[in-house]
Amino acid sequence: MWTPTLAWAPGGWEWMVILLVALLLFGRRLPEVGRSLGKGLVEFKRGLKDVDDQVKDVKREVDTAGDKPAEKKNESGPRPSDN
Repeated sequence: MWTPTLAWAPGGWEWMVILLVALLLFGRRLPEVGRSLGKGLVEFKRGLKDVDDQVKDVKREVDTAGDKPAEKKNESGPRPSDN
């Protein structure tokens, strides 16, 4: 059955050709390129986790602030002296 969403995806032989071209282009540097991509992916995931944690913290603060009654600030405060 033909799936239109995967029509553009390379098949088995195409992947073999792509890997062969990558091996010819990068040669000895291929493991280094793979390591760099892996480190970049780990940093990206760490950044996403940090943002997610910050969003959860803010949401928790907003939820707990909504449960407490609002504090009234003393509007009278110190008055300027009449000179």
